[in-house]
Order: sequence, then C-alpha cells, then structure tokens
Amino acid sequence: MTSNNSNNSKTGMSAGSRRTWYPLDLSAIVYPTLQRRDFSSLYRLSVLLKEPVRPDILQQAVDIALKRFPTYKTAMRRGLFWRFLEPNDRPGPFVAPDISNPCMPLNFHTNNRYALRVYYYDRRISLECHHSLGDGTGSMHVLMTITAVYLRLLGHSISCGGYVLDTNEAPDPEELEDAYLRYATAKVKPPRPSGKTYLVRGTKEPFYTLNVIDGIMPVAEVKAAAARYQVTITEYLNAVLLYALLQKQLADHPRHLKPVRIAMPVNLRQFFPSKTLRNFISMVYPGIDPRLGDYTFEEIVTQTHHFMRYAINPKFLNGDITTNIAVQKNTAIRIVPLFIKDFVVRRFYRMVQDHNSSAGLTNMGIIKLPADMTPLIDRCEVYMGQPFSNRTNCAIASFNGQLTINFNSSIKETDVERLFFRKLIQDGIPVKIESNRK
Repeated sequence: MTSNNSNNSKTGMSAGSRRTWYPLDLSAIVYPTLQRRDFSSLYRLSVLLKEPVRPDILQQAVDIALKRFPTYKTAMRRGLFWRFLEPNDRPGPFVAPDISNPCMPLNFHTNNRYALRVYYYDRRISLECHHSLGDGTGSMHVLMTITAVYLRLLGHSISCGGYVLDTNEAPDPEELEDAYLRYATAKVKPPRPSGKTYLVRGTKEPFYTLNVIDGIMPVAEVKAAAARYQVTITEYLNAVLLYALLQKQLADHPRHLKPVRIAMPVNLRQFFPSKTLRNFISMVYPGIDPRLGDYTFEEIVTQTHHFMRYAINPKFLNGDITTNIAVQKNTAIRIVPLFIKDFVVRRFYRMVQDHNSSAGLTNMGIIKLPADMTPLIDRCEVYMGQPFSNRTNCAIASFNGQLTINFNSSIKETDVERLFFRKLIQDGIPVKIESNRK
C-alpha cells in the first residue's frame, strides 16, 4: 500500500480489515528524510507538577488519553512514493524514568513503533514527539490531556478547556486534517530567503549528548522590557537572540562578516482557523546584515519589529503555503521513488536549508489550561530538540505569570546563551538559570 498524499486520510486494507491511514502533512514529509544515526526531528514538552509523579498512574493516563489522538497513536510506514502513518494498536508507549540527555534519536522500528515517548522525573512529566506527527501546538494538547487524566485518576476534579481535550468525545475530523491543503490559495509563489548566514562554530559534544540551559523569569518583567522598546515579547526576544549571535560573530574575528538570521516557526492557526493537531506552521526569518554597518541593539529591535509586521500576515503566509504545496503536487516529483526523494531532500537541506539561519527560536506563547488545573502545576517547558548541525535552538513558553526560555545545543561552548541572558539582565529582567550540565 502506498500513499499519493492527496487527501487528508484514506482507507487501506490491512490484515483483512479496513483501517484508516494518514498521509504525512505538508511539513511532516521532510522530517523523516533527515533521520540520521545521531539525529531525529524530535522536540520535548514538559509540565512540572506540584507533587511527585506516580509512574503507575501516569501509565494509566497515557493509555486512556492517547486513544483520543488517532494521528499520534500511529506507526510510520514507507510506501513506494511517500511515507504515511497507520494506526498502532501495539502496547505502549510505556512511560519511563527521564534521561539526562533529552530528545535522543528515535528509530521508527523500536518503542513498539511509536514516534513519541513519555518520561517522568520527580514532579516532571515530559512528552517527546517526532515532528512527523504534529507541531508543538498539537503535541501540547496531547501532553496536557494526559496530565489532566493523570490528575483525575489521583482524585482531582479537572475540567476540559484550553489544551485539555475531552477523552470521552470522538476526535473532531478537523483535528486530523492536513490544514495546508485547505488554505493554499495564493496565485503567486513568493521567493524564499537565500544566501548563507553566520553559523556558530563549536566543539561537538560526544554522541547522544544534548546540553540544556533553562532561563526562568517573570512574564511581567519581560513584557515591561519589551514595552520600553515599543515591541512585543516575541519581537524583543528575537532581537535579543540576534544581538547575541551578532556579538558572538564579532568575537570570532571572522575574515568576512555574514548575515545573522533566525528560523522562527509561525503558528498558522492564528491566521487560518483550524483545529488540526498535526503540523500547521510556516517559517519566517528575521535577521540583520552586519556587512551594512554596525548595529546598536535599538536598531536590531526596530528592524525585527518592522520585519515581523511586514512578513507575518495572512497573505504572505498563504504565499509560503502555496509554494510548498506546489512542490508537493508537482507531477514529476510525485512519481519519483521515495529513496530518490530522500536523497535529494537530505542533500538540499544539508547544503542549502541548514545554512539559511544561524539559530532557531519558537515561542509557544501562553499555555492555557482550565482554572481548576492551574493550581496543580508549577510551570511548563518547551524544547526544540537536537539541532541538525552545530548551533543552538531556543524555545519559549509562558504559564501562570512565569516565562521559560530553554536553549539546547550539541556543542560545549555556551557563548550565545551567556550573551542572551546577560542582555536580559542588563534590561532589568531577573533570570534564574537551570541546566543539565555538570
């Protein structure tokens, strides 16, 4: 059975019975092709409770809640032309004690073929998810629904709402859709940012090592700092990261300066109404070019602000979706065998796409939960996972007045992170630092 990736879901024959299967969505197509022995497109979401986690109860919660998410309770399959997801009725995924290096590479044939993992440590519950299943918004629904079920099993009365879905309800068909297909309506395909950017060089850590540095701070202080520059929190934090990357490049004393650019996913649900729990994001690339001259931080903030206002709007984002859909629907590409597609995509990503940005930054925004669940949770965390190359990734989330900024990298040097948090402190933001580094 092979997928032609033309519909949101299809029905195929398996073991003599009818089964629903799901072509990978527009974003998900690329992630399995990037698999290496030392890399998988995994990210992590965590929730820190007020009480230690009971693993036996957590396993019950996973078993109950995951049935509500059919596109996550799946196994990856290869067809002749495309990959697809099919229902996975095997036991699991099984909860496990947490590990010191999160987001380790995932093999689609292990873990009873589940492309997600659930960990616990002390008061923390963590969900690691392969990007082929969905983006952070979709997976946050999975994690928080599991957490809500877990708390109910402990005797708490937890409502549904926000990221918590009702496990007694059938999934809304819109939750399962490839929303890109519905909204790709632009009449023009705008060009993508091009040109090599500054890449952070560092000492690669040993295999299976991921360094994590967390910064925890009050949302109100970050909002106040951003307001002093007359920008949003996302614009301000992008500018701080650009500033840190620029300072790092200047400290390297390069022969030739290069542009500094950030790859930032935009949640398209803000602009195109959809309940999909699969991937529905588009990338934008705020940046500065130091070859044009010296930049003050105020100038970086201003440029970032105007770039965001110019690029993040429904029409431009629709054009980006349409560009991707046009590639996917190209007849010549569709009939090319999967192993050739994989070779071409990997080479393109390694030679072009990976050089298109200096770092990654994502902001999940406010994690919204039912009022009766909020007092039982200390904080929420998001990690972008292991970078494809030697760089740092940054993920941001806020919950109940507290903002967490989580960096992860596979290099020993922490110059960018140090410069980033130093700038926040200079702007009057108190920062508490935590790390898995010894």
